[in-house]
Amino acid sequence: MRGTSQVSRDAVIDRFVPVLTAAGAQASALGEGLYGVVDLLDSSGSLRRALTDPAAAPDAKSALASRLLTGKVDKRVTDVVSDLVRSRWTRERDLGDAVEDMALDAVLAGAQYEGVLEKVEDELFRLDRILVRQRRLRQALEDANATAEARSTLVGTLLAGKVTDRTLQLVERIAARPRDRSVNAALVEIGARAAARRARLVASVTSATVLSAAQQKRLSTLLEQMYDRPLQLNIAVDPALLGGLRIQVGSEVVDATVLGRLDDARRRLAG
Repeated sequence: MRGTSQVSRDAVIDRFVPVLTAAGAQASALGEGLYGVVDLLDSSGSLRRALTDPAAAPDAKSALASRLLTGKVDKRVTDVVSDLVRSRWTRERDLGDAVEDMALDAVLAGAQYEGVLEKVEDELFRLDRILVRQRRLRQALEDANATAEARSTLVGTLLAGKVTDRTLQLVERIAARPRDRSVNAALVEIGARAAARRARLVASVTSATVLSAAQQKRLSTLLEQMYDRPLQLNIAVDPALLGGLRIQVGSEVVDATVLGRLDDARRRLAG
């Protein structure tokens, strides 16, 4: 996806973030509803054309989406799809791709709420490695002659009770509706999205001396309280600093080193 479609997708996703945050445990169910919308769009070229027609009024396209979905999916799904179709799309397919992206975001948000997002990422990675080695299993999951239900049932037979519910939900979806992707490619893509979602802020810390484990823990706790989110410490030692710490989080820099204070004093004297 690129150009106009990318801009349209990103803008609506930004507006959807608070909805997913508020949804909590219901987020994965919203994802299932959005996947149903993807299937509806994929099954009807005339519907895709009607909802992406650049000559049609945005309100008319939104009203059409609302009529189709009201009473069949959660109102939050109807609202976000109605928002999407108001936008402009470079290709008809891009609308379905955008809805699929939001469905995945919703399932991953559900996994994050449940505290299993990291486990989902690990399970997807392990399954990808298994399929790389087991060609017959991979072929069975990608068999175009089998029905979507048969491929989904195979996933359930293999994984039910062995992985988290969110991993099972995602892999069943991949097998049933690959949308022109191999199972492995889809697993890698979703795993990357999971990793990006749980990405931590990185604090680059430079210390004049080696920090003990207790000092690192105290510093990590303090910074996480300051930024109100998990944070990863990358620590380097530079004796030239003479003492203290230099900490950078994003574009913010806190220089509490002896060398930093000396440089500041010199600037004040020169000024």
